[in-house]
Amino acid sequence: MLTRPSAPTAAFITDAPRVAGSEVWLRDLLPLLGGYGVQPSLFLPRRETLTPFAEAFADTDVALHWYDDPAALPELTRPYHLRVVQAWEPRTYAQLLPRLAAPRVVVSHDQLDYHYPAPIRALYREIYRVTKARAIARADGVITVSDWGAAFLSGRMHLDGVQGMTNGVDTCRFRPADAPERAALRESLGFGGFTVLVPGRFTLEKNQLLGVLAARHAPELDFVFVGDMDSGFGKLAQTLKARLSLHNVRFLGRRWDMPELYRAADVLLQPTLAENQSLVTLEAMSSGLAVVTTAIPAQTELVRGGVDGLCIPADPALIATALSALRQHPERARAFGLSARQRVLERHTAQQSAARLAELLKSFAE
Repeated sequence: MLTRPSAPTAAFITDAPRVAGSEVWLRDLLPLLGGYGVQPSLFLPRRETLTPFAEAFADTDVALHWYDDPAALPELTRPYHLRVVQAWEPRTYAQLLPRLAAPRVVVSHDQLDYHYPAPIRALYREIYRVTKARAIARADGVITVSDWGAAFLSGRMHLDGVQGMTNGVDTCRFRPADAPERAALRESLGFGGFTVLVPGRFTLEKNQLLGVLAARHAPELDFVFVGDMDSGFGKLAQTLKARLSLHNVRFLGRRWDMPELYRAADVLLQPTLAENQSLVTLEAMSSGLAVVTTAIPAQTELVRGGVDGLCIPADPALIATALSALRQHPERARAFGLSARQRVLERHTAQQSAARLAELLKSFAE
């Protein structure tokens, strides 16, 4: 007869080549799991790009293991109650899941659906179906970080055993600023006018080019972009700024002071075309920042239009109009920010996410 382990152990496995949102999720949630009755360990590929990420676990109860050969993982993780795979590459799931001992759980942060024009969107769905979804089907269970994502994987991709959970953030690190702190931050960052913050990786689906085009329609606003300016789309965004002779657009590159940037800005713009459950959006909301974003399911699950911010079609002129309206009515922007902060406190704290994750892991461990 199987009995529920009092403190199940979970081996988390990633093939991450670098740090992105899925790794931030691991960094923030794994150290909290012990408080909810699950003891996690983390298996990382030996890569220099992950060294700073690994150092974040130094003072936690999370056991960290480097691996050189993925073929060794089935034996290394056999003593654990549960194996949890969070992979970037479809081949990792395809090659690893059949060889791991059961139960095997996949955690999916995939963006899943790309809101491009219909033929391209359908093509991306089919590519996902025959690559990652087919490989993930070998797992004994799937966890994804939104209710929308769980419905998509169950309904569109026909995967069994899919469970949803909400993402959460550290509400002490991401918090609103009082007036003196905000004034000091704005001065140090050179924020003068109504500042629209646009953070994120420069990729086609994150749609920063739409943000640059929106700046052309709203010269009275200051647009501040944060992200990998050395990437192809980062360079393209800078070229577009130059071609349009925009003087209200700044590129800050990669930054490690995002909490301060959120507290200093007036509004977050996220013109994204693909998300699962966006940590950037939650970080901004937790910081008391009004959000203007595209009306895709993953974003409307977080941002209640007209309550926490504005959900707008992906059109530069419409987004510029929405941002300009918030500049003209700062009291409404402040009300959105207060509501957004409360929404996170009620539904999206890191502790709430860790509790739900532990609950799901225990159910799979049974």
